[in-house]
Amino acid sequence: MKKLLLLLLFIPLLTFSQNHNADIIIYGGTSSGIAAAIESSRLGNEVILIEPTNRVGGLTTGGLGQTDIGNKQVIGGIALEFNQNIKKYYDNPDNWVWQEKIEYKDMGQTRSSKSEDAMWTFEPSAALFVLNEMIDDEKIKVFYNERLDRKEGVKKVDNKIKHIIMESGIRFSGSVFIDAVYNSQNAVSCGLGF
Repeated sequence: MKKLLLLLLFIPLLTFSQNHNADIIIYGGTSSGIAAAIESSRLGNEVILIEPTNRVGGLTTGGLGQTDIGNKQVIGGIALEFNQNIKKYYDNPDNWVWQEKIEYKDMGQTRSSKSEDAMWTFEPSAALFVLNEMIDDEKIKVFYNERLDRKEGVKKVDNKIKHIIMESGIRFSGSVFIDAVYNSQNAVSCGLGF
């Protein structure tokens, strides 16, 4: 009888732990998803960031450590803050694992001058470290390895999303939902041609 009573008391806790609420729910821990999460948190919102894999950052932490920038003067906001944090990361001599700082040659449009407070090229591990640090500085709850149930996982009321359900059964409810998942099919359909 005691075991049955304990089980009955424990079941609501299991159900409760499967439901998460926040002001803003962001599906996709890509660079854009992280930037949206950081800015939303800084504006005073409770934010949940859901990443379908075990690693945030998308292409930024996956190997795209140099891009064609053109005029760096137009880069601002969280993107500039990221590149400034990359420079701070590499200002620590212990973070030069694969080569010496003196050997580093930044070529092309992304060249960093000595007077700049930002660095424009980086290793994936540096990007991951910096992005995780930026997330940790905010009150952002991150859920890893949670994939949206694409058949039944989006619940709407009056054409507005009320909650989403993951393949694991976890449900996320919020006022605003942002889709920031990189999908190569979406990129092709948008004309990006990846």
